[in-house]
Amino acid sequence: MMSRTFAPAKINLCLHVTGQRPDGYHLLDSLVVFADIGDRVRVMPADAISLEVTGPMAGGVPADERNLVWKAAQLFDIPVAITLDKHLPTAAGLGGGSSDAAATLFAMADLAGTTTLPEGATDLGADLRVCLARQASRMRGIGDDVTPVEGMPELYAVLANPGVDVSTPEVYAALENKTNTGLPKRIPRWRGAWSALDWLSKQRNDLEEPARRIAPVIGEVLDALAALPGARFARVSGSGATCFALFEERAEADMAADALAQAHPDWWVTPATLR
Repeated sequence: MMSRTFAPAKINLCLHVTGQRPDGYHLLDSLVVFADIGDRVRVMPADAISLEVTGPMAGGVPADERNLVWKAAQLFDIPVAITLDKHLPTAAGLGGGSSDAAATLFAMADLAGTTTLPEGATDLGADLRVCLARQASRMRGIGDDVTPVEGMPELYAVLANPGVDVSTPEVYAALENKTNTGLPKRIPRWRGAWSALDWLSKQRNDLEEPARRIAPVIGEVLDALAALPGARFARVSGSGATCFALFEERAEADMAADALAQAHPDWWVTPATLR
């Protein structure tokens, strides 16, 4: 028996840092959605646990117990052979590791014939809860407070990553003001993509400025995205280095992605639908 699961890219449409706890963890207020692009996980019973990493973004990804996929599988008492097909860049602000771990948990539960996840599943990473939710969500606290956002319209994006790794702890450490305002108390019920884009354009990512200082190329990516025909605005996802521009129509995003990829063949560029 084999079980396959999709691990979608996580996009922080906005990310407000609202405080820092005495133990060093930062408090967030973020609107998260998931893309129709991502990695793929396959598990099948075996004599012992193993992990093979394949795909265009496999380079440098650990294929042992350091990988969250391995740790997720270990929570079940079933030895499996795991294949992780990597299509998302790593250390990119797309929640790839957490999404891969969540996909592994779903695949393992399917293999075990259960809908109950084992104890410790959500301790694998701060983004695990929202990646297990797999829907538009408001994520607060240290990622432990996840609330579904109903009525989120489909949005269309161009994602771009210049191929530099950005350390999340370094970005947080470089953030000068750690007590910023959160999102409005209530997330609106939008009348369509245009009204959602309007509202989102007034929000922010507080990690964008320190990420740009650590990796100045992020500024170049944001400028290039913002200049694309039809782009409403451009922003960093998570702590970077992946950035995105949002569009009202998928056709606009497709054409813009083609143009950006031709202008910057050394960047990872893709259109995506955000749900």
